[in-house]
Amino acid sequence: MKRKGIVVALALGIMVPALHPSQAATKKEVKIESISFNGSRVPTTAEEMSKPFTTASVVVKYTDGKTKNFPLTYKQLFKTTDRFKMSNGETFSAGTPTDYYGDPITDKSVDGKPVHYVSDAPDANSLLRPMKDGSLYLVSHYEYDSLDNAGNPAWRRVPASMTLTKLYQNMKTGELKIATVDKIDVSTVNGLWVPCNGSLTPWNTHLSSEEYEPDARSFEFDTQDKTSQSTAHLKDFAKLYFDDEKKANPYYYGFIPEVFVSSDGMTRVVKHYSTGRRSNELMVVMPDERTAYFGDDGEYTMLFMYVADKPRDLSAGTLYAAKFVQTSAENGGAGNLEWIKLGHATDKEIKRIIDKGIKFSDIFEVSNEPKEGFTPVKQYSGQGANYGKIEYLKLKPGMEKAAAFLETRRYAAMLGATSEFNKMEGLAVNAKDKKVYVAISDISKGMEKNAQDPTDHIQFAKVKAGAVYELSLKPGQKNTAGEPINSGYAAVSMKALLVGEDLARPDAYGNKANVNKIAGPDNLSFSEDYRTLFIGEDSSQHINNFVWAYNVDTKKLSRILSVPAGAEATGLQAADNRNGFSYIMSNFQHPGDELDNFAPTAVKLEDVKKAINATYGINQAGAVGYIQGLPNIQKLQEELKKQQKAQQSKKKK
Repeated sequence: MKRKGIVVALALGIMVPALHPSQAATKKEVKIESISFNGSRVPTTAEEMSKPFTTASVVVKYTDGKTKNFPLTYKQLFKTTDRFKMSNGETFSAGTPTDYYGDPITDKSVDGKPVHYVSDAPDANSLLRPMKDGSLYLVSHYEYDSLDNAGNPAWRRVPASMTLTKLYQNMKTGELKIATVDKIDVSTVNGLWVPCNGSLTPWNTHLSSEEYEPDARSFEFDTQDKTSQSTAHLKDFAKLYFDDEKKANPYYYGFIPEVFVSSDGMTRVVKHYSTGRRSNELMVVMPDERTAYFGDDGEYTMLFMYVADKPRDLSAGTLYAAKFVQTSAENGGAGNLEWIKLGHATDKEIKRIIDKGIKFSDIFEVSNEPKEGFTPVKQYSGQGANYGKIEYLKLKPGMEKAAAFLETRRYAAMLGATSEFNKMEGLAVNAKDKKVYVAISDISKGMEKNAQDPTDHIQFAKVKAGAVYELSLKPGQKNTAGEPINSGYAAVSMKALLVGEDLARPDAYGNKANVNKIAGPDNLSFSEDYRTLFIGEDSSQHINNFVWAYNVDTKKLSRILSVPAGAEATGLQAADNRNGFSYIMSNFQHPGDELDNFAPTAVKLEDVKKAINATYGINQAGAVGYIQGLPNIQKLQEELKKQQKAQQSKKKK
C-alpha cells in the first residue's frame, strides 16, 4: 500500500522510499511490495496421508500490481536407514549410533544375533552458513531409537548420535544432494543423551541438546526401580556406550553440547556445564551473542535465561530462572517475568565437581513429608520414583553452586521460580522486534489452577492443542535482588500469540483439534527475510502433523507441509541465504506411531498404515529433508534491479 509518499512492504518489514514526482512522470521503479504463502490443503487420501505432502506456494507481489508464484516441494535427502561409508571405513545407516570407540552399536534382542540399532527419530537440523569456499554442511540429530529389533521400547536406553552431512548445491536450481555423511564424535563429552531440538549460533556453530535429564535422586536411591530411565535406562546406556555399566552417571547429561565444524569438515564437541542442567529442548542465542533462552521439556518445568561473560563464548556465565506473574488467563494467558539469579559458573568449575563424583545426597537433605527447614517443590524429575510428586528439600551448606548448575530446576524452585510450565518446546528469536517465541505444546497440568501444588503462579484454561507465546525483550532490567542484569535482551513479559483449538469430538479424519489452527506446536524457527515464524507440530491432536508459516506483520497463518500420519515434524530451520538460495529444513520422525489413538471414518486407518509401512516401516525409519522453492529475497531484489537497469540502458540506446 502507499501512504504519504512511502511504499510499505508489510510482509517484509521493509520501508522503501517512493519516487520523486519528477521521476514518477517517466517510469515508476518496480519493487517487491509483499511476500506471502498460499497454504496447502489437508491430505485426504491414504496415499497423501502416508508421505510428506504440500500444495503450498510463495506469492511475490510487486508494486506494479504483478505477482509471481513459486510452488513449494518437499525434498528428502535421506532416510535414517540409508547406509553410507563413514570415515572409519565402515558402512552403516545414518541413524545408527556409535559407541565411545566410534563403532556401530549393535542390538542382540533377536536370538542374540548382533544387528545395528537404527534410530527412527531424526530431529534438529543446522544447515550451517557457507564456509569460505562455499561448502555447505548440515548437522542433524538422531534423538532416540523407538524400538529394538524385537519390538521392545528402546527409548533412552540406546545412546544417541549426530551426523555431519556435506552437501552438493546445484547453483542453478538450489537443489541439495548428499556428498558425504559421517558420525560426529562425542566421546570427549561422555556420549550424547536424547538430543532433541537444536539451533545455529550467530557465529555458525551448532547447539545440540540433552532432553529429559536422568534424575540423580532416583538413580542414587531407587536402584531397584526397573522402569526408571534414571536407573535401568542409564545403566543400559552406559553398557552400550562405554561397555561399562559402572560409568553410568546422571550428572554427565542434561547439558548443551556445542558442535564446531571447520571448513574441511572436521568436528569438535564441547559440553557447556555452566548453562545449567535441565530437560534441554534447545538453547537459542540472542543477537548480542551472549544472552540465551532454553526450552525445558516435560511437566512442571521452567523458563531459564543465561548471560555469558563474553560474546561467542558459552564457557562461563550467569544463570537466571523466571518467576511468572500472571496478568491474564484469557486467550492462552499472559504475564510478566521476574528473574531470579541462580549463580555464576564456568564449565571447568562444574565439570570439576562432576568428576569428583558428586551425588544427589551431597547436595540436598530430603524429607518424605513437610518438615521445618525443608522447602516443598514440584518439578520434572526424569520419570524416576519421584515423578509427579512434591519433594521436601534442604540445601546442604556450601552447595549453592552445585545445586544451581547440576540440580538447576530443583534449586530454582526452592528460590521461588515458577516450575509449572508444561511441554515447553522450541524457541525462536525475532531480532528486529526483540521478541522470543516459545512453544507450549500442551496447556495443561501445572499450567492449570491447582491449589495442591507448592506454588500456583500459572492458572490458565486447559488447551490440549497448545499455544505459541511471545516474549518481549528489554535492556536495563534488574533481578529480584535488585542487581542489574548485564543484558539488553532480558524478557519482561509473556503472552499467547497463537492458540490451538480443541474439538468437542473428532472430525472425520480423527483429528481432535481444528486442522486450520496449530496443535502441539514444537519446533520453531524465524526468518528475518520473510518476517515469518515457522512452526512444526508434535501433536497427538492432528493425525498428520503440519508445518506452518505465520507472518508476524500480516498475522496470516498458512499450512505449508504435512508429514506422514503419526510422525512428528522435526528439524525445522529457516535458512534464509545459503549461496543465494533459501530453504526450510524439515525432518520427520517415527511415522505411523500411535495411529491407533485416532479413529478416522473418511479413510481406512489400515490403508494409511499399509502405505506408511511400504515406504518407511512403522516406527522403523524417519527422514531428513527440506522444503525447496522459496525465492531468496536478496536475490530477487538484486535481479529486479539488474532487469530495470538493463531496460533503462536499452532505452537510452
